[in-house]
Amino acid sequence: MIREWKRIFSIPNFYVVLLVIPPIIFLFYGLIYQKQFAKELPMAVWDEDQSSVSRTLTDMMEHSELIKFTATVNSNAEIEKLIQEGKIFGAVHFPKNMESDVKKNHQSNITLYTNGAYLVPAKMIYKGAAEVIIKGGLAVVLQKAEKQGMPADKANALVQPIKLNTTVLYNPDFNYQLYLTPGLITVGLQMALIVASVLILNLEFKRNTIDELLQISTSSSQIIIGKMLAHLCVSWLLFVLIAYLVFPIYDLGKPKTDFNFFLIYTLMSMSCIGIGMMFSAISNNLLFVTDVAMFFTSPAFVFSGFTFPRWAMPWYDQFYADIMPYTHFLDGFIKLYFMELPLSYASPEMVKLLVFIGITFPLSILFFQKKINLHLKSKAV
Repeated sequence: MIREWKRIFSIPNFYVVLLVIPPIIFLFYGLIYQKQFAKELPMAVWDEDQSSVSRTLTDMMEHSELIKFTATVNSNAEIEKLIQEGKIFGAVHFPKNMESDVKKNHQSNITLYTNGAYLVPAKMIYKGAAEVIIKGGLAVVLQKAEKQGMPADKANALVQPIKLNTTVLYNPDFNYQLYLTPGLITVGLQMALIVASVLILNLEFKRNTIDELLQISTSSSQIIIGKMLAHLCVSWLLFVLIAYLVFPIYDLGKPKTDFNFFLIYTLMSMSCIGIGMMFSAISNNLLFVTDVAMFFTSPAFVFSGFTFPRWAMPWYDQFYADIMPYTHFLDGFIKLYFMELPLSYASPEMVKLLVFIGITFPLSILFFQKKINLHLKSKAV
């Protein structure tokens, strides 16, 4: 274990991947979402009605945190041109005679344009504009009912007989930094641990240090456990960095969750180290195992269900997600960190991570012992 610590801090393959790149990336992930919310998305208004109703609705949208009108247009072509140039994310069109149609109890259609190529801004513009238009339409009907002599409370009940109240739990403000930064940091950590771990064993042959290692022990179980403990300690250093430096800097710290977070983090770290050492024990081809590690870890964020639900994926994608430790870590992490639930709620995910550990380390010991025996046999010959 002590020998492996010395190697981690002296060999660039290890200390760059584990100690130099992660802190930089973790801090940059937080900076990406420093504003926390996407606000004042640029929009255009096309007002053919030029009425008090259209002006009122425009003002109401302008007061929304999500929308900021930056252009006035007079045609579909102008809207498309501004969207293509990236100057606006959407537009709203008030048709001619909208106010007069409303007064005559005729339906009037307001058109909302959004750029579906940018999915999140499009949904946010729809959310902000739809709320205003629905409220504005209800207000017009309510005003007409009151003018006809209906009491305000009866008019309100008639216009909106069922009222929807929404309660958003765990991230009520839809804070992007709170939602995405912890997920990106932990998936980056998984990549760093696995990429470093695939080098642990075959680098001994690549750097011709295997004989030096075998002077300490010829037991693959002792070698693998010692090396695992060394890398696990480094992963704990990264945990301290994440939990007590990066998270507090971006106001993401949740001290009540630290112990539970540490436990499931440790299981993920051991799973990643086990997977990396298994690949390393199977093949001496450094380039091959590194490519395998990158292929295995790179899509973890996409397949984990963090941005798109796994149940909606095809069965083979769900299977691929299940063979990555990050998927199960993330499910438990959401329960323990975001939802601040007791540790027992994450027991299914912890059991799955233990399965990874229980499979990968015995296989690593088995394959590496064969390599040791072959090496010793070739030396004896």
